[in-house]
Amino acid sequence: MPSKKLTAAFVRSAKAQPGDERTFYWDEDTAGFGLMVTPLGHRSYVAQYRARGQSRRYTIGNAAKIEIDVARKRAKKIFGQVADDRDPALEKRRAAEAAQHTLKAVCERYLAREGEKLRTTEQRRAMLERLVYARLGDRQIDEIRRSDIHTLLDDVEDTRGAAMADQVLALLRRIMNWHAVREDDFESPIVRGMARRKPEEHERDRILSDDELRSVWLTAEKYPGPWGQFVRFLLLTAARRTEVAGMTWDEIRGNSWVIPAARYKTGYKKGATDVILPLSSAAKKVLAEIPQIQGCEFAFSTDARHPISGFSTFKLKFDIACGVAGWRFHDLRRTARSLMSRAGVNPDIAERCLGHAILGVRGVYDRHRYEAEMLHAFEALAAQIDRIVNPPGDNVVALGGTG
Repeated sequence: MPSKKLTAAFVRSAKAQPGDERTFYWDEDTAGFGLMVTPLGHRSYVAQYRARGQSRRYTIGNAAKIEIDVARKRAKKIFGQVADDRDPALEKRRAAEAAQHTLKAVCERYLAREGEKLRTTEQRRAMLERLVYARLGDRQIDEIRRSDIHTLLDDVEDTRGAAMADQVLALLRRIMNWHAVREDDFESPIVRGMARRKPEEHERDRILSDDELRSVWLTAEKYPGPWGQFVRFLLLTAARRTEVAGMTWDEIRGNSWVIPAARYKTGYKKGATDVILPLSSAAKKVLAEIPQIQGCEFAFSTDARHPISGFSTFKLKFDIACGVAGWRFHDLRRTARSLMSRAGVNPDIAERCLGHAILGVRGVYDRHRYEAEMLHAFEALAAQIDRIVNPPGDNVVALGGTG
């Protein structure tokens, strides 16, 4: 194609020549600078040059987004780099290849490919963005050394605690093992012994004593909403913190709480169904205390827009108010399960109340939903809590509010 004077008007009207896969119009004022046009009308500025005996074409960018004078200046800069014995097109390609092998790029590919199999994809992404990417995200994954991982974990442990450091380690271990399966020469720098806690520290068996439960419950009754209701509802339903925190009013259907499979811990498993938890009279009474704010779908919210958050700050204040320390929200779930046993609830039913699958042949063939039995269990749990909070002989109103 002969040279033309490339102007903004010509660029807007240029068309590909019939039969050409791509048509090039070369600028008569700047040798090697040109416009590429496709049959579909896409236009890009290019720079053509020779470097070390090889012909190269560098794509400067979309002509619809870059002014022609800007593109011409970029072309001249490229030609200047060639004059300095550089190869800009090759450098650009190598940079793009390197960008695909940064830790951040590998993490994002892992989340994109494996996200549907995970139950906490967004939490994992947030953990990486908050704690990992700033320090190691731009590093080539095969250049990250064991000492780099230790330095990262030291920082997380110092600022967030040993448990969070171990969560970061576990996530990075999984991602790097995933990457190692796909790369011929990559070997994960993570080895055994890098965890910040001893194995026996990982498992907890803490349940609240009767005195502790009484203090927690009575404090929650007086605590400003929605936190006070949140604590009591956790205990009455034996549910997980995240499940209660994200509960919407639409999930309350009649006398049951229907937790969507996608929001439940085991919801990432193939074939998972919604979880139905019958609500005891006491649980419904707690929900009745919470005002339904127009335009807010969440039952537990502090800003009328988002689900309840700020758990660490609340927990610190609540512990001071109730005088009970060293417990976690998940300990309420464990406490509730223990109280069901104390109340004589059938173990299989108690496990179903916690959303645990019944293993073995019974779990495969028994498709009964056990909703009536679960409701009886939750009522027994509420009664057991009532006996602890309001010992016999006290002139108080029962939790269920029988009127």
